[in-house]
Amino acid sequence: MSNLIVEIGNTAVKAAWSDRMTLGKTFRYQGEKVMDFVFSLVKKEKPEVMVISSVLEISKADEQLLSGECRHLVLLDKEHTQPLRSHGLPPYLSYDRAASIIAARYLFRGKACTIVDFGTTLTIDFTDASGEYLGGNISLGFRTRFKALSRYSRALPLVEAPEKAEETGQSLVGSIEAGVVSGINFEIGGYLDLYPDNIVVFTGGDAKYFAKRMKSSIFVICNLVLMGLALLADEYAHKDEK
Repeated sequence: MSNLIVEIGNTAVKAAWSDRMTLGKTFRYQGEKVMDFVFSLVKKEKPEVMVISSVLEISKADEQLLSGECRHLVLLDKEHTQPLRSHGLPPYLSYDRAASIIAARYLFRGKACTIVDFGTTLTIDFTDASGEYLGGNISLGFRTRFKALSRYSRALPLVEAPEKAEETGQSLVGSIEAGVVSGINFEIGGYLDLYPDNIVVFTGGDAKYFAKRMKSSIFVICNLVLMGLALLADEYAHKDEK
């Protein structure tokens, strides 16, 4: 595996070595020493290309140090949006969404797609059969909804995601469980009805949880973001060959 891809998200960091779209072992980190974690990955092996997608701003000093650890450094953050523009994607897209779209375009060439990412936020993005981005929406993520109910209402407890939720709650906790789970089910169902012929791809931490609750056929690709970043890394790895 010659390339290293890193996704610095809202709640965790995910990383993997890659060769084209083939991913090696995935590493996960939750903590404050994000850059220390990234540098630890390249102590024994230097990547050909390192792609870092980050919701955090990467300092110029860290950028310079990272550049010395690989042949090509590709950053996706607020200051580095050119890779998105080169793929015909608007710069306002978060980098995980953009990577998911790039991967879905590759995996389902010639097919229109609806891409749903179940993370801290719930994002829904649409592409047509030619791969053109049609737009998308953002709302609260699954576990974020439980936290919001508890935080903004003094009368409601913090509830964990249930293994099984009833359609109609029969207790306070059950009502919260049913409301959040059913609310997302109905929300997603409405989006799928907008483009009924689309390939539907679920990704993110809660993708499997909701895929088994859908009546329609769903592709679950939990590492879709990393696959998209791996494609970007492969592009840069072959630039010198052209």
